[in-house]
Amino acid sequence: MATHQLGPDSGTLEVKTYREGVAQKIGHDLVIEVERWDAQLEVGPDDELQSVRLSADSESLRVREGNRGLKPLSDKDRRDIRDSIDGKVLQRKPITFKSSSVSIASGVVTVEGELTLADATRNATFELERGDDGRIRGTLPVTQSEWGIKPYRGLMGALKVQDTVEIVVDARLPTT
Repeated sequence: MATHQLGPDSGTLEVKTYREGVAQKIGHDLVIEVERWDAQLEVGPDDELQSVRLSADSESLRVREGNRGLKPLSDKDRRDIRDSIDGKVLQRKPITFKSSSVSIASGVVTVEGELTLADATRNATFELERGDDGRIRGTLPVTQSEWGIKPYRGLMGALKVQDTVEIVVDARLPTT
């Protein structure tokens, strides 16, 4: 069994949020980069993925893009969003994922396990694609309310972040 280490040097871990509500034109769909994270992928002798572990520093989330808003995001907007994520959403608590099972069918890897966000742990399932070039890509949809997280609301509820956000990984396994 071999263990591969992944982190910011080998790829990206992002959170994508989407807006809704009658005032959604004012807000932005966000791409938030996780700057400090690491993952361990265990691969069996047949080069098949056996397990996945991930930890991320919730205080390292930084707004990289604000898309489709009425005006560009300012530095103040980015700070306010970061402060809201740190203090209200994730409460400066670590983010972790530990797989309980990994299955492979038709080249798609399905990973099941436990995701911990803001001190709540729930079952989570996502799919990974593993390319011939060593790339690992996958998206984990997370419904915030299932973890006790209240999605952001502004302008007296007229602008909202959709309850489901996406955690997206795109990394390259080290070459051996």
